[in-house]
Amino acid sequence: MAIHPTAIVDPKASIAADVEIGAYSIIGPDVSIDSGTWVGPHVVIEGHTSIGKNNRIFQFSSLGAIPQDKKYAGEPTRLEIGDNNTIREFCTFNIGTAQDVGVTRLGNNNWIMAYVHLGHDCQIGNNTIFANNATLGGHVHIGDWVILGGFTSVHQFAIVGDHAMTAFASAVAQDVPPYVMAHGNRAVPAGINAEGLKRRGFTPEQIRRVRNAYKALYRQGLQYDAAKEAILAEAQQGHAELEPFVRFFAQSERGIIR
Repeated sequence: MAIHPTAIVDPKASIAADVEIGAYSIIGPDVSIDSGTWVGPHVVIEGHTSIGKNNRIFQFSSLGAIPQDKKYAGEPTRLEIGDNNTIREFCTFNIGTAQDVGVTRLGNNNWIMAYVHLGHDCQIGNNTIFANNATLGGHVHIGDWVILGGFTSVHQFAIVGDHAMTAFASAVAQDVPPYVMAHGNRAVPAGINAEGLKRRGFTPEQIRRVRNAYKALYRQGLQYDAAKEAILAEAQQGHAELEPFVRFFAQSERGIIR
């Protein structure tokens, strides 16, 4: 374990033997950090926070502070961070609340740029990219492979489906279906991220089916329920690329961006 002499690490914290902790960082008593993780200087990690393996946490980040929620009354809620995440400067991740599942979660292999805020009870998947100043209100759910452009703001309780993408300064007030590119204030749909899907190994036929799902939602004049049923019927044919729509429709309650 390489802990800088100016760092303050509570003796009750659980820190793996090879974790590095930089100058003037503060680690609280209910924190656990797994092997291979590097914590830079001037980082504060508090609350009931667990951090997995091989993460890189840069200076001036604040992880595990209490929620920015007036209803919070000291409940022992949590922040859980998975493996292989990069968390850049000045990020703020809050613990959960008793009004939800009580846990704020960040999955694995995420690239989180500077000044990103994860509000209480947010659930973030894997392989995401959040550009500078992306801000999530409480209870937001973000799927796998999502890209949030810089200064994107996501309204509390909103859902952003797998493989979706937002442009710079997007204001997301409703749910964003899987694969959809969104832009503007308020955010509106602008096609699918076909180039990103190619880079991730999607076949032309899979991309065609995703594009057809987008057309059903936005281009064919169908009512939302009719479009949803058409996509679900296609997904039942065993097309794995449409499974994100199945999960999305089961969770979405705010209505989708239009």
